[in-house]
Amino acid sequence: MIFQTLDDKTECVGVYTDGKLYFEEIPSDLTHTWKYTGSLKNKDVEYAWLYCNGRSLEQAAPEEMLPELVKAQRRFKAYMKSFQIAKINMREHCVFDLVPADFLKQFCEIKNQITKYVFENYDKPLHYDHLANVQELLYKIKYQDLNINNEGCKNLFYRTRDREKIKNLLDGYKHIDYNLFGTVTGRLATNPESFPILTIRQDYRKIIKPHNDFFLSLDYNGAEVRTFLGLSGLEQPIEDVHQWNVDNIFNGEMDRDIAKTVFFAWLYNPESKTIEGNLYDRTKLLTQWYQDGSIKTPFHRSIKVNAEKAFNYLLQSTTADIVLEKAVTIDKMLEGRKSFISHIIHDEVVIDLSDEDKELTPEIKEVFSETRYGKYLVNLQAGTNYFDLKELKL
Repeated sequence: MIFQTLDDKTECVGVYTDGKLYFEEIPSDLTHTWKYTGSLKNKDVEYAWLYCNGRSLEQAAPEEMLPELVKAQRRFKAYMKSFQIAKINMREHCVFDLVPADFLKQFCEIKNQITKYVFENYDKPLHYDHLANVQELLYKIKYQDLNINNEGCKNLFYRTRDREKIKNLLDGYKHIDYNLFGTVTGRLATNPESFPILTIRQDYRKIIKPHNDFFLSLDYNGAEVRTFLGLSGLEQPIEDVHQWNVDNIFNGEMDRDIAKTVFFAWLYNPESKTIEGNLYDRTKLLTQWYQDGSIKTPFHRSIKVNAEKAFNYLLQSTTADIVLEKAVTIDKMLEGRKSFISHIIHDEVVIDLSDEDKELTPEIKEVFSETRYGKYLVNLQAGTNYFDLKELKL
C-alpha cells in the first residue's frame, strides 16, 4: 500500500494512506512511499525517491499533475515561512501539529499519486540496496546536532574577519544535512540549510567538539590509488602506497613527496605518458568500465561523462561508495552504544567515541580496512576537537 509519513523526525509518527491520517493505529501493510523518514520501522518499504535517482517531486511528477503540486507546495512553504517568522524550531515540533489536517491529506494524496507514477514508470536501480542503506545513515546524521563551541579557540578570534566567520558558524546550523545525490559520482554534498562540514576552513574545525569523549577519525592511505590497484586485480600494498610507488614504479629514484606529486599529475591527465607499464593501466580499466559515453561502476552507478574525465570519475565514484559502504557497516556496529558516526568527508569517517566504547577501536579499524578490493591501509587519528587530531597507532 502506498503511503506518506507526515513528518521526517523519528518521534513524529503520523501516516497518510487511502485518504486517511493515522497517528496511533498505524496500518501494517505499508509498502511504498516517497522517501525514508525516521518514523519508518518497516525495512521492507520501497522508496520512490531512490528509484528516480533523487529527483524532486516536481521533476518526477507527470506533467498533468504539476499545477496541483506547485499550488500545494506554495501553500506548504507559506506555512513553513510563518513558522520561521514565529521563531518555531521545526526540528523540535511535528509538522502535523501545526498544519491543518485537510491540507495534509491533500498534499499527501498528491505525493501518493507521484509515488505511484514513479514505481510504474521507473526501473529499480541496481544499486538500490546500497542507496537505501546510505540514505538511512545520512538521516541519522541529519538529526544529531554537532557540538559547536568556541572553548579553547581564542587564537581564532585575533582577526576581525575570522571573528565574523566563526560567529556565523556558531550562530548557524548545527546539523549536517547531506545530499545523497549532490554529485554525479556519488560523493556526498550538503544541502543549503546545513553546517558546512565539507567546506569549512581547516583551522575552523577546532570549534567542532565531540559529544562523547573524543573524535576517532579513519581514512584511507592513498584511497583512489588503492582503488586503481583493486580494480586492476592487484593486491593491496601493506605499506604506504606512495612509498610503494617509489619502490615499484620510480625504482627508488625520487623521494616520496615528489613521487606522490608526479603520480597524481599523471593519474588525472589522460594525455600524460609519465608512467607506463602493467601495474597502472588506465586504458585497460576504461575498456572494462567505460562504454558508450558512460562509466559503469562496480557499485552499478551509470555516469555519463566525456572520455577526458571518465577515469577520474571511475576512481572517485568507486572510492566514495567503498567509504559509504564501510560507514554503513560501522554504523550498524555502533547501534545501541553511546558512540556514533559524527560525519563523513570524502574518504574519512569520523566517530564521536565514548570512553566506554574505545575497546572497539581495533575492530572498527579492521572493518574499515576490509574493502571489496582488498585490505586498504587505514590512517587512524583521535582528538578532543576536529582540528587537533593526533595519529593513533594500534
